[in-house]
Amino acid sequence: MKKFSENLIHSIFFILGMITVAFVILISIYLIFSGLPAIKEIGLKNFLFGRVWQPTSSPEKFGILPFILTSIYGTAGAVFLGAPIGFFTSVYIAKFAPEKVKKFLNSAVSLLAGIPSVVFGLVGMILLVPFVRKFFNIPDGASLFSAIIVLSVMILPSIIKVSVNALEKVPGEYEEASLALGATETQTYFKVSVLSAKSGIITSIILGIGRAIGEAMAVIMVAGNGTNMPTLFESVRFLTTAVASEMSYSSGLHRQALFSIALVLFLFIIMINTTLHFFLKRSKK
Repeated sequence: MKKFSENLIHSIFFILGMITVAFVILISIYLIFSGLPAIKEIGLKNFLFGRVWQPTSSPEKFGILPFILTSIYGTAGAVFLGAPIGFFTSVYIAKFAPEKVKKFLNSAVSLLAGIPSVVFGLVGMILLVPFVRKFFNIPDGASLFSAIIVLSVMILPSIIKVSVNALEKVPGEYEEASLALGATETQTYFKVSVLSAKSGIITSIILGIGRAIGEAMAVIMVAGNGTNMPTLFESVRFLTTAVASEMSYSSGLHRQALFSIALVLFLFIIMINTTLHFFLKRSKK
């Protein structure tokens, strides 16, 4: 009976895993068949490297280079700001914070992770955008800079929670041996614990990158949604917001081009994850 129960549980887990894989495969196939016709008609070079997006003009222009660069700059900026904050916060929570402070901070991080994207966008639109406009004395605070700030806050829970779990799983013997050799607690935590948890910390950054590059709702509320080439204090449009803002009224080639953008974004995320995991496995060896 016990063996039957174990086999049943294993079978259920296997089926659920295969369902997940099947969904990924189906989404991939759907995006490929929906996105390739537009790329074929527009031309791969014109689509990826064109600088003008005017789907309602005559002739229609479907260049997504501004969207690609905006997504790259926005994600890189968010990781540049958010990763160090998340890393040092996770080290403090896992190794330095008293138990009561640790519980409070863990609860705060969990609460931050549960806040909907639209709330981040609303707060950014009401508070951050006017502040950026006044502080930098620019016509409109809805810009790439505002989007980077919002995204950097949104990726913090992913980085902190995974990094804390990785740091807490470091065997205590490693730290005890370091302390016994005369190292201070700070030296031990940063030179022993952090290095031992390196794979988990890198994984947390990968998750943060995925969250940043795939965000749409919050970004569309603070970035301005302009189709021009990205500059730090001007209105911009991300790959995600291009799809979200135009899908409701698109048709024909325009609609197919939006599916092509989704395909590019999908491939972009796969490339980033594959590359980072490759270097992660290489660093383990």
